[in-house]
Amino acid sequence: MAVSTSARFSLSSDSVEALRRQISGSVLLNNEDGYDAARTIWNAMIDRSPTLIVQPASTADVVAAVRFAAEQDLPIAVRGGGHNVAGLAICDDGLMIDLSRMRRVDVDPERKTARAQGGATWGDFDAATAAHGLATTGGAISTTGIGGLTLGGGLGNLMRSYGLACDNLLSCEVVTANGDVVTASTAENPDLFWGLRGGGGNFGVVTMFEYRLHPVSQVLGGLLMFPKERARDLIRTYRQVTASAPDALGAAFTVTHAPDGTPVCALAICYNGPIDEGERAIKPFRDFGTPIAGAVGPVPYTATQTMVDEAFPPGLQNYWRSHFLTDLTEEGMDILIDQFSRVSSPLAGILIEDLGGAVARVSPDATAFNFRDYTYNLAILGRWADPSQADAGIAWTRGVHEAMQPFAAGVYVNYLSVGEQADRVRAAYGEEKYARLVELKNRYDPTNRFCFNQNIAPSA
Repeated sequence: MAVSTSARFSLSSDSVEALRRQISGSVLLNNEDGYDAARTIWNAMIDRSPTLIVQPASTADVVAAVRFAAEQDLPIAVRGGGHNVAGLAICDDGLMIDLSRMRRVDVDPERKTARAQGGATWGDFDAATAAHGLATTGGAISTTGIGGLTLGGGLGNLMRSYGLACDNLLSCEVVTANGDVVTASTAENPDLFWGLRGGGGNFGVVTMFEYRLHPVSQVLGGLLMFPKERARDLIRTYRQVTASAPDALGAAFTVTHAPDGTPVCALAICYNGPIDEGERAIKPFRDFGTPIAGAVGPVPYTATQTMVDEAFPPGLQNYWRSHFLTDLTEEGMDILIDQFSRVSSPLAGILIEDLGGAVARVSPDATAFNFRDYTYNLAILGRWADPSQADAGIAWTRGVHEAMQPFAAGVYVNYLSVGEQADRVRAAYGEEKYARLVELKNRYDPTNRFCFNQNIAPSA
């Protein structure tokens, strides 16, 4: 008897039951309890239905799921935190591996390292490491999964101090497309390790990440919010400060809306160093004027990692576009502020993140992540609650993206959104790195079993 029929795949009851016997976690069909919850992800714009969902409880379960997919010729999607804006954690048809049961984080405070399972979120990770006064660069929304963010590069509040999340990787445990378990590090499978640091989920399921940690406890952090009418002046101040900022200063500029819908401009600040030095570094922001909301002061690092959680809840529709910027020119800044005035939803916004520092000091060839020599990343955050607003939201996001094209140089793969074409994936790496990634794909996933990602298609 066939079960779980979809447009492309039909599985026999016997094959599903055989898989269940191998899995200590869960195996879910579309008529079973837990299926709909497992396929619901952060971006409500995405509504897809896998043929089968496996929720492994161990690496052995992941191996069984991957080998089952190969036997049944099913493509695989992998869910870590389910936060990717393009919804790459979930597929129509195919097999979804949901790692949400694999969230353990083990910290070695003596070696200053942490080993985290692939389903852990940055909230899980930061709580475990903060107990020892340690941290590494991670996502600024605590519900984001460590896996997707790290594999795409990993921007975060500590990146100017310690580099990207992927720069702090020491090793990965990976289940490859044929079901083998391999370790990737500078000593073992270094080619694969190079590709995992920025190349996305193209080469297998990473079941364990090992990170280097750094002493981090109290920081100078928080949000400062000003009237939207002061946005042009604030972005210029932001450019002036970040042009010569110490590595310890992580700062982002945004034009967005307050919780009551009022248009505002704002700064998110995280200074990772002595508080008095931090106050000197942010003095131009203090001198800018009295904020209408928010505050910056000494706080635990974990507080900066959750301070925008409420602004980015699950269940909204999200359509993003992004660019690395060659510079924040006067013309570009004026275009951004003008484009925001045409925003279609009070939930939408424009974000600029300051890179540089330790990010730029990593050799350009050391990892698959590209564009280390550009200081700013622009994210255009189209968001709305009512699906009827989709056309207007998409049009606004695309309009800002197109208007900023003259100042653009490539794209951050983790911000690639729904409907972006293969040429944008190629643009994230440049021709030389992309060709090297294709060679890795040919070796580790020649049939493109892992195709629900920022996909690098094999050439074979």
